[in-house]
Amino acid sequence: MTTLSININKVATLRNARGGNLPNLLEVAKDLERFGAQGITIHPRPDQRHIRYEDAKNLPQVVTTEFNIEGNPSSKFIDLVLDIKPTQVTLVPDADEDITSNAGWDTLEHQDFLKKIINQLKGHGIRTSIFVDPKITMVEGAHAIGADRIELYTGAYASGYYQDRDVAIKPYVMAAEKAMNLGIGVNAGHDLNLDNLAFFAQNIPALLEVSIGHALICESLYLGFENIIPMYLQRLSI
Repeated sequence: MTTLSININKVATLRNARGGNLPNLLEVAKDLERFGAQGITIHPRPDQRHIRYEDAKNLPQVVTTEFNIEGNPSSKFIDLVLDIKPTQVTLVPDADEDITSNAGWDTLEHQDFLKKIINQLKGHGIRTSIFVDPKITMVEGAHAIGADRIELYTGAYASGYYQDRDVAIKPYVMAAEKAMNLGIGVNAGHDLNLDNLAFFAQNIPALLEVSIGHALICESLYLGFENIIPMYLQRLSI
């Protein structure tokens, strides 16, 4: 079964836009789980423009499902996650000024650096995931550094879905099959939505988790979390 982890960065963005504590991030996380979310994801950035470090430290008090923290492994980020010890840490190679994560790691070029970080996290009992593009060599590199899972960057799939979804999905199937053969778990995320999720989940072998934030939050403005989350779960169960 594929787990639905909801990225709540956009909830924090809305709160920060006005100041104060509305919406209350902790209450939203609790409600998302109550409505069916099977995990909560955050991606704190150095400028704290959405998720704040204080949020990251407070969320374990209320999250009862899996807690996933994404981020570029700076020393400050590593200190944060070692203090919190979430279920999973997903390492992402985004620059501080990036609006969103838009590319995966080169797991060959950064092999020594990533291996050191992975060993450090695993030594504290934290499951590790590496954000990668759907390339066989990058999956092999993730295996070489000892990552527990990969997270396939699905931006290219989402962009190509409406032109030719069979073509768009092909490199992801190949990458997932390679990961499965190597004994690495497969997660996925970025630009997945109600339109393209079911086809992706149907075709990716042993898909363990999808992390979805922006689209789900946007759709919930119209339909509400309580209605949207079951719709996503339904797409994952087809």
